[in-house]
Amino acid sequence: MKREDRSARKQQKRAQTKERWENHRTAMIIYLLLRLVVIGALVWAALRGDYESVFICALTLILFLLPAVVERRFRVDLPDTLEIVILFFIFATQILGELSAWYVRFHGWDTLMHTINGFLCAAIGFSLVDLLNRSERVGMRLSPFYLALVAFCFSMTVGVLWEFFEFAIDQFFLYDMQKDTIIHTISSTMLDPTKSNHTVVIRGITEAAVNGEALGLGGYLDIGLYDTMKDLFSTSRAGAAADLPAGSSPSCSIGSRQKARM
Repeated sequence: MKREDRSARKQQKRAQTKERWENHRTAMIIYLLLRLVVIGALVWAALRGDYESVFICALTLILFLLPAVVERRFRVDLPDTLEIVILFFIFATQILGELSAWYVRFHGWDTLMHTINGFLCAAIGFSLVDLLNRSERVGMRLSPFYLALVAFCFSMTVGVLWEFFEFAIDQFFLYDMQKDTIIHTISSTMLDPTKSNHTVVIRGITEAAVNGEALGLGGYLDIGLYDTMKDLFSTSRAGAAADLPAGSSPSCSIGSRQKARM
């Protein structure tokens, strides 16, 4: 029985792969090309002993599987254009951003990536909820406003989970995915000598030292908080911009109800 089950599963996977190739040929070609590039980068990094780059390449290969996982898990058919955008986005964030250091070389690259992520996740979230809204098995019908609200929350949740992931990687593997920021003003209750919860403000910081050695950064080093909040603000703005037109459109719910009745 076990062998028969395994054989049936293999045949099912082959059939799914063949069907995916026939229906999404363009997306599959781009997927294979990008995958080859990442595998080549992984091998080159392994030969150089650069295990941080190996980890980034391996993570990229895993993320490349997301569109296929979403389609199988939720039984949806993502448009080729959306799949291609997702693949290029993953490549841009991990290979160009992290591996090629575009986050450091090009100011605003991180903001651009999180803005695109906000649009993508909002679109995906809206599509998934709208599928439920159109389903005959689901008795509840959401208005366009609530569809947009759920899609926005989905986008923000993905953004927050990604920040959790970056924080975990930085803490356990001592990476710097949550990029640091140079600031010149800080406020903290820990600097209050009276320990009475009064905020002490220090302005005009031009230098910071660690263990008596100046860092030479021209200011105070913030370790990730500003970057995290900036990323979340970018995601929220993009998610709101993507969902606001749909949420204010009365035709969305009408179409959904009509299809559900059919």
